[in-house]
Amino acid sequence: MAARKRKAPAMAAGGAALWRRLSAWLPRGRLGLAALLGRLSDRLSRGRDRRARRSSWLLLAPLLSPPVPVVTAPPCSLCPEGAHRFQWIRNLVPEFGISSSHVKVLSSPAEFYELLKVQIKAAKQRVVMASLYLGTGVLEQELVYCLEETLEKSLQAKGSPDLRVSILLDYTRGSRGRKNSRTMLVPLLQRFPEQVRVSLFHTPNLRGLLRLLIPERFNETIGLQHIKVYLFDDNVILSGANLSDLYFTNRQDRYVLLRDSPEIADFFTELVDAIGDVSLQLQQDDTVQMMEGMVHPYQGDKVAYCEIANRRVMEVINSARTRQERLHAKTFHSSQPGSSLLSQQGSQAPGSLKPEPDTWIYPLIQMKPFGIQIDEMVTETLLTEAERDARIYLTTGYFNLTQAYMDLILGTRAEYRILLASPEVNGFFGAKGVAGAIPAAYVYIEHQFYSEVCCLQQQERVQLQEYSRAGWTFHAKGLWLYLAGSDLPCLTLIGSPNFGYRSVHRDLEAQVAIVTENKALQQQLHQEQEQLYLCSGVVSTSTFEQPSRYVKLWVKLVTPLIKNFF
Repeated sequence: MAARKRKAPAMAAGGAALWRRLSAWLPRGRLGLAALLGRLSDRLSRGRDRRARRSSWLLLAPLLSPPVPVVTAPPCSLCPEGAHRFQWIRNLVPEFGISSSHVKVLSSPAEFYELLKVQIKAAKQRVVMASLYLGTGVLEQELVYCLEETLEKSLQAKGSPDLRVSILLDYTRGSRGRKNSRTMLVPLLQRFPEQVRVSLFHTPNLRGLLRLLIPERFNETIGLQHIKVYLFDDNVILSGANLSDLYFTNRQDRYVLLRDSPEIADFFTELVDAIGDVSLQLQQDDTVQMMEGMVHPYQGDKVAYCEIANRRVMEVINSARTRQERLHAKTFHSSQPGSSLLSQQGSQAPGSLKPEPDTWIYPLIQMKPFGIQIDEMVTETLLTEAERDARIYLTTGYFNLTQAYMDLILGTRAEYRILLASPEVNGFFGAKGVAGAIPAAYVYIEHQFYSEVCCLQQQERVQLQEYSRAGWTFHAKGLWLYLAGSDLPCLTLIGSPNFGYRSVHRDLEAQVAIVTENKALQQQLHQEQEQLYLCSGVVSTSTFEQPSRYVKLWVKLVTPLIKNFF
């Protein structure tokens, strides 16, 4: 009977994820059926005890949807069949094959900051930066000076200046206070009006009376632009770090540099442009206005605005996916016996050929306000399909997993090592007012999840670890996947999502799945994971008996009501 109870969460969790995948694969236009399946999916995610009592009809879900999406793209030399088991992701997003020598994993905030400055100064054609906000301190001002210097050089060059700067921030966070992200960037707009664009995304869910009543800072709980991507010509930095002094000094995050990757840089440039097109445009006098003919995010029709935004973003994803498929097919046919590939190679200068790809990059986008749930779908599938004895190292600065993710972690077979922030390294630790209670709310959520793990007697398979480092805060997020029998990860997720309700339902998020066969890059990723986990301690029952883990009654009562907002 006990074994049967332990199997029930696995069947239900897997069934819920498969229903979600089934609804996502419906033909366009079948919105009613998609909504029905969505409601079924939500119901399947509620209450482990209720799921255990359900009838066995849930077992039909695997028959209605394959265990992984069927690969429809033709075999190709860029990503040969059998090279890795994650090719199904390319059915949803573009697949970029690159050499692992173009990937560098960074480890510290200082290294991240210095790289930003070097890349800005070296940029010739484009600087594209998407972040939650730009801080107002000395270090952030130095970044602005770097931009100004590079733009000035471009302006003085012969002919028309080639350099274009596009910055995407969140409207509410970027407008907080008298001195804010907007006032930091207005001088650039005034000095280089033809070269600089600053877009401020405003969530369509903050409107009407709600927008009038919710005060500053609290209005950021409704929804944000949370994507963090920084690209300079053909070099791309993916991270969870914002453009603020803490993220340049003592706030630990993750960062990866993709060098000489024009296709990936083009994709993220187009993505930022698409979001920028549906965002408010900062003007030289610090006012904002929408592009001509665009529906306003909080004054216009919400449904119309979201449909336009969905269309713009999906055009970017689908067009890039089509381009990559054509490239794959072209490379495949060129490599067939009798093709002219060898003669073409012989006519090219030595060293001009790209190295054979051994690493694949998949951009995963999550924008639930616009009906885009690709990251959620891929993450759930990865958790569902993780085999027995596989290990998943998952980290988040804010431990507040969605119910679906919790169900999959508790109900599937892989081993989990979950790294989260101790109260002292939580970004809200010591904050004034209500925000000061947020670390305690996270402790309460963590304790509830740990109790669930213990109730299911899964302490060995699912282990929590708290990051603790004197004088630092913790903001790293992502995961590393180790296949059964392997000491090195073959896949990592890195970007802005925190795996929480906000990331899935409220904010605009983007991360990449990096899949690699290269041992040197796998070793880089492994060292990154080890370095983060080295500063942690294993959570046990005694952890919650410490005075610092005391949670006031009012926090316990309020947390279930507000946990979907942070």
